[in-house]
Amino acid sequence: MASAQYVTPSRLASAAASTQARLAYILLHFRVAYPGAAEVSIGYEGTGSQVEITAGAGAFFSQTSSYPPAPTWREWRGRRVPFFFDVALAAELLKFSSERVVIQADIISGAFYLLSGWQEYFSEARDQHGRFPFQASVQQRYGFVTLPVVNYYFDVLKTAVEHVTGRKLHSRRWTDEAPFATFVTHDIDNLHSAWKAPAKAALRRRDWLAFGRQLWLRFTQPDAWDNLEHVQATVAEHDAKSTFFLLPQHQPAPNGTPNADYRLQSIWRRMQSLQAKGAELALHGSIGTATNANRLRGEASKINASESDTCGLRFHYLSWEPRITPQLVDQLHFAFDSTLGFAEHFGFRHSYCLPFYPFDFEHGRAHNFLEIPLNVMDATLHHPKYLQLQPTEILPALTPMLQEIERFGGIFTLLWHNENFDPANELTGPRQFHAIMKYLRSRNTAFLTGSEILAAQNRRVTGDSH
Repeated sequence: MASAQYVTPSRLASAAASTQARLAYILLHFRVAYPGAAEVSIGYEGTGSQVEITAGAGAFFSQTSSYPPAPTWREWRGRRVPFFFDVALAAELLKFSSERVVIQADIISGAFYLLSGWQEYFSEARDQHGRFPFQASVQQRYGFVTLPVVNYYFDVLKTAVEHVTGRKLHSRRWTDEAPFATFVTHDIDNLHSAWKAPAKAALRRRDWLAFGRQLWLRFTQPDAWDNLEHVQATVAEHDAKSTFFLLPQHQPAPNGTPNADYRLQSIWRRMQSLQAKGAELALHGSIGTATNANRLRGEASKINASESDTCGLRFHYLSWEPRITPQLVDQLHFAFDSTLGFAEHFGFRHSYCLPFYPFDFEHGRAHNFLEIPLNVMDATLHHPKYLQLQPTEILPALTPMLQEIERFGGIFTLLWHNENFDPANELTGPRQFHAIMKYLRSRNTAFLTGSEILAAQNRRVTGDSH
């Protein structure tokens, strides 16, 4: 398959999202999150299950609407949580009896809607880069992008299971000691372009002396962004290690969007040296590879990632076409991806703070690769088209989201480009990176690479605690 074509959503909706498929997909993730729940039967009312769910989706999943009716808001564990498909509005959320519990809101359908990415699969909204935009999302519409709503639904389900079994359920930690984990990542887009912005600014001012100085620096001094070893050393100051996503394509995309400003072969030995010191190398798929299997396969081969290797992936510009890309990632046997975050806002694109298996809308089941959601990208924080936070506002803005991740033992994925380790950046630069890392260390996070997260997830799935 060279260049995939759009799937027609209306052909697949009812088959892919049957009641059985929704239930199986959500219970897969719930039982990975809480392994002790496996022995309890969970189903819709009338199935005789120990935990029964009140159905509320009606015919929604047999159609192709992107958006369900507005959620109701209920208090749960001190938070106002939106509940989609909540038809028993006046009823208590949980109805207890001696041997079973009825959950009187359709948290299975609500969790499926959010975790599967239904909204973006069936929406036609795309931005100038072909991405599903934050402005079109239910997270933006109802104001819950920093709330991991699916985790709260799972907490409701966990409470019901605990009542049935008489035992507390505990999530399995990523390591023995840490309450949550952090995935520190760097997309390596630019190594030779630190001089360009100040040179252009000097030209606009007609400051010929400053312009000449930038040209002189360009040809006589190492570029401030050619700093891969410095990036690794900076991360190591916090007893952490990084995953570097490498961009093999040097030529711009046909539409002019830039890819790498370096050639991969020119830095390969350096990257191998960093890898020997504990860094992880992964693929940063160039513009167009999210919908082209041949190009994606070719780029994977450039970082020695054969189809049998454990290889990670993140697409440049966070490119992701939900009707095509997941199939390609599975087809080429990538072990994990970490693309799925909103460029415009930090938080939870799928309203979940744990890794998950994206839903296969063609076959009605989970895909094989693991998605490690992206929570924060440095550019999001101060880009003129995005949040425009001041440096002192960044950590306070992120802290409530980080507290949610810690609350549910999740994974915090941070993307900090190598160019933003340049001391000249005082807005989203090294000082702000250090502040975030110091906070994370103060909360005793475990710093893991993508492969380590994948290995821990596989242990969760198999029930192996070692």
